[in-house]
Amino acid sequence: MSTTRTTARTTWVAIRAMLLLTLVLGVGYTAVITGIGQVAIPAQANGSVVRSGDEVVGSALIGQSFTDAAGDALPEWFQPRPSAAGDGYDAGASSGSNLGPENEDLVAAIEERRAQVAAFNGVAEDEVPADAVTTSGSGLDPHISPEYARLQVARVAEARGLPESEVGDLVESRIQARDLGYLGEPTVNVLQLNLALEGLR
Repeated sequence: MSTTRTTARTTWVAIRAMLLLTLVLGVGYTAVITGIGQVAIPAQANGSVVRSGDEVVGSALIGQSFTDAAGDALPEWFQPRPSAAGDGYDAGASSGSNLGPENEDLVAAIEERRAQVAAFNGVAEDEVPADAVTTSGSGLDPHISPEYARLQVARVAEARGLPESEVGDLVESRIQARDLGYLGEPTVNVLQLNLALEGLR
């Protein structure tokens, strides 16, 4: 009888503790952090959404492809680096290739991409930078190197009938410096660059 009462009391204490902790940590903590995010950094808290007019065109944190229905790169747009996330820039399947630098499949893929990028942009293969042929660890990187952006200037300018110098100046104006002046490398956000490119019309 005493054992039954002790078990019942212990069970009820455990249930109350679980309900209390669920309310405090599952609801209260989440509400507080969400509120802080909405007040302090609303753009980041809501996905760093990028708009063109009233239309949402993407996120500044997630890359996207600029291709036709067949999956071929469109010459009038700056192109991102390759993606290993799902079918390419699939935010629900973020991943890298997980292949080592001596993997034969990776080496072959890089050589194939180098030839394609060089031919697409009308440059020599040894001018193609590494980020043009390798995927990022997440497969969602929205940035490319300034070198890769500059490599694409002539092709984009020709496809749009714009002066090459004007497109080149646009690229230079969109280069983001190292974080805090020393972390990482300078980058260019491809979506934001392409939106700015539309403004040159």
